[in-house]
Amino acid sequence: MTEVDWLGLNRANWDDRTAVHAASDYYDLPGFRAGGSTLRAFELAEVGDVTGKRLLHLQCHMGQDTLSWARLGADVTGLDFSPAAVETARALAAETGQPGRFVVSDVYDARAALGDERFDVVYTGFGALVWLPDVRRWAEVVSSLLVDGGFLYLAEFHPIANALGDDGRTLAHDYFRADGETYDDPLTYTDGPPLTKTRSVQWQHPLGEVVTALVRAGLRVDFLHERDFSLFQAYPALRREANGEYRFPAGHPRLPLLYTIRATKA
Repeated sequence: MTEVDWLGLNRANWDDRTAVHAASDYYDLPGFRAGGSTLRAFELAEVGDVTGKRLLHLQCHMGQDTLSWARLGADVTGLDFSPAAVETARALAAETGQPGRFVVSDVYDARAALGDERFDVVYTGFGALVWLPDVRRWAEVVSSLLVDGGFLYLAEFHPIANALGDDGRTLAHDYFRADGETYDDPLTYTDGPPLTKTRSVQWQHPLGEVVTALVRAGLRVDFLHERDFSLFQAYPALRREANGEYRFPAGHPRLPLLYTIRATKA
């Protein structure tokens, strides 16, 4: 599949998803407008104080995470390939009175879209890397966007979780998948009506591939943390805890379901 094919399919799919997401309980835009934050406690602890720092959020979707960093004092820029998502993010910034700039661009074209700008922090949140075919090219773009001494913070779903079957108990899929997989799904992951642009292409990136790409791009990995919980009930066996995290019950073998990486440009 050519770059235009996958990029066009995925952009149309995410343009279609945006209206559904904006109206969903899952994203809770009214709650965000009222002052809520979409960042998790471990993200805040691992990124640290962002006051006065220039922060770029790649694949920002509707901008809630981006503007949550702005509420903590960061000078934020969000970038996403979906014009519909960026339009929603700009409206959300205006409605909440949060300063933030949002740019329409594919990640691989971010350097051209942002010119000579460099950032103290490049942030990428959950569910982003599966939409990119070439993680090494992504890492090179990230490195080019950072000032010396700046860092990437990546919070992602663990690729081993994508190898589990629907029951969360058995290995059902190949962990090492080089080719993209095309999906035709009428529903997005939130509540809401069916989509009209249902096809998308996604890629699996093993953890070693991600770490190696960052190192080869000139970044020093400060830490890699794997976590045994998810942000939603990905499998029937997961149980929701009081803090909103979903874990396998006692006695079930534990697996990493999330990971975070911080990598600094020397």
